[in-house]
Amino acid sequence: MSFTLDRRALCLGGAALAGCATTRIASSDPEGPLLFAYFSTGKGEADGLKLALSDDGFTFRTLGGGKPFLVPQVGEKKLLRDPFLWRGEGLDAPWHCVWTTAWEGVTIGHATTRDFVNWTPQRAIPVMASVPGTRNCWAPEAIYDPATRRTVIFWSSTVEGRFTETAGTSEGGYNHRLWYTTTADFESFAPPQVLYDPGFSVIDGTFAQAPDGSLWLVVKDETVNPPRKWLRAASAGSPLGPFAPLGAPFTPSWVEGPMATRIGADLICYYDVYRDGRWGAKSTRDMVHWQDVGDRLAMPQGARHGSLVRIDRKRAAALESA
Repeated sequence: MSFTLDRRALCLGGAALAGCATTRIASSDPEGPLLFAYFSTGKGEADGLKLALSDDGFTFRTLGGGKPFLVPQVGEKKLLRDPFLWRGEGLDAPWHCVWTTAWEGVTIGHATTRDFVNWTPQRAIPVMASVPGTRNCWAPEAIYDPATRRTVIFWSSTVEGRFTETAGTSEGGYNHRLWYTTTADFESFAPPQVLYDPGFSVIDGTFAQAPDGSLWLVVKDETVNPPRKWLRAASAGSPLGPFAPLGAPFTPSWVEGPMATRIGADLICYYDVYRDGRWGAKSTRDMVHWQDVGDRLAMPQGARHGSLVRIDRKRAAALESA
């Protein structure tokens, strides 16, 4: 069964959202600065959305003195983890953000903005409310599917009683797969379905556009027994598949939160080396051979799993003075 958001139940106020949401992997300003949206580690996970800018894709400077630009108000625990930014369809479309609202629950957070300072009222979208046994909705992201003219929103969930062949392979009894819904207007949403099942517990899915223009899905193998916890990539025929077999791991173990962007002729995939409190990065031109470029990174102190978008220089200058 599909569902439609009840604005009153979600405490949305009277503001309506404009436009049809899309994801732009290729930016309309491919040479513009990179905006990094992230959350802070430890007690900072309840602070909200934080932002940083980079001119070269390697050195990032914190904006607003590290203040939150969006303070979480919705969801089971009112957290803001794993923020993902993308821009809607059209030259004057707003930017969207989705995020993890709780360690356990059935909702994801959503809001839109035109300047990253002023935001529409937040919503907790109950993407997994119709699936009994759902434990969590982690790290939501979105991508526009031109074939259906709908936005695909996807995330990682453990559903008790599903995929029993890999039960017990992740911490805490989790056993994740990527799930998704689609929407044309961010008001009505299709029933949730499994997007990706590679045969093991998987989280932190993200799409990347390779240097040759092809679409790839990057995921984290969440298997802890035996330890893996690394990133792998699979070619994608579309945002809904089909997906080719996964390539070999291209990162060390114990990393998460991949985010990718093009810099010159290279695709750079950044990742959170969370046990060490730092970031790593690998570059590729063919999605097979990867070069470590992590020693070039200078990331904001305490930054955790986030996302990257290109913005125009006028908007970047306004944010630096905000």
